Amino acid sequence: MQLFKTPDFNFIRWRWQALVLSTVVIVAGAVMIATRGLSLGIDFSGGTAVVVRFDQAVTEDQVRRAVDSIPGDKGVQRFGEIADREWLIRLPQTRAPEQGAALEQGSQQIVDLLRKAGLPSFQVISTDIVGPVIGADLQRRGIYATLASIIAVTLYIAFRFRFSFAVGAIAATLHDIFVTFAFLTFFGYELSLNVVAAILTITGYSVNDTIVIFDRVRENLRSMRRDSLEQVVNTSVNQTLARTVITAGTTFLAVLSLYLFGGEVLRGFAFTMLVGIISGTYSTVFIASAIAIILSQRRRAAMTAAPGRPEARPGRKARGAQAS
Repeated sequence: MQLFKTPDFNFIRWRWQALVLSTVVIVAGAVMIATRGLSLGIDFSGGTAVVVRFDQAVTEDQVRRAVDSIPGDKGVQRFGEIADREWLIRLPQTRAPEQGAALEQGSQQIVDLLRKAGLPSFQVISTDIVGPVIGADLQRRGIYATLASIIAVTLYIAFRFRFSFAVGAIAATLHDIFVTFAFLTFFGYELSLNVVAAILTITGYSVNDTIVIFDRVRENLRSMRRDSLEQVVNTSVNQTLARTVITAGTTFLAVLSLYLFGGEVLRGFAFTMLVGIISGTYSTVFIASAIAIILSQRRRAAMTAAPGRPEARPGRKARGAQAS
């Protein structure tokens, strides 16, 4: 059974509303990042993260009071489900020399304080220690990887399609990245290596969806020469709508199961992917197509108004009318 047999939705009609909505979300995210800052995970900021599992249930206040004597901005949060009785304790990086004993000092301090606080018995599940130099290097490499992927995609689409289509595809990709950062800030997720991996995946996913529609646009431009570009693009979006919805829907369900049952370690990755899938599908239908149409219309108007072109010569229309 076909999901959409003969869809005929006027998506292009809502392009300006879609651009306004995206602008509002991105600006709101930028304001929150500017005021509160982007929360960096231990992979980028450096520091110590210890996951402990208690034999009996404890509250967040009990754990927080136990490690309260450690200087700096500490983080205490539940790790996994409530029944697991696991807690994640984070310490910021220190200015101590980056040596093995100095790096392990924070994790050992956490263990000692938890024992002295008289809390139930516990065991250390995992310990992550990242020095400031390693964190800065990972942060730099993450930025380079994201920029390299965007540049490669730009060159490919510019070579395969019109320049206006390439700009539309890249704008949609940047839109998805900015929207993802905004929602990470809204919901308090940290930027970690897993999140960066998800963002790179979103980049490829969004571009793939956009290329499918633009490829259909290129085919329809040959068979719909008398129709406007808006009609051609809208027809192409409708023709590929079933594929877009099925692909996005199946991917969304798979990532949703990962978010619900994958555990706390994969929750940031899965959340980023969920936002990216929704944003990628939305931007493919509305943002990429809208920007491609706007740029194409402006380019056509500029070429028509150029002084050297016959269409712009005064009197041409009148002479043609007289000749007829």
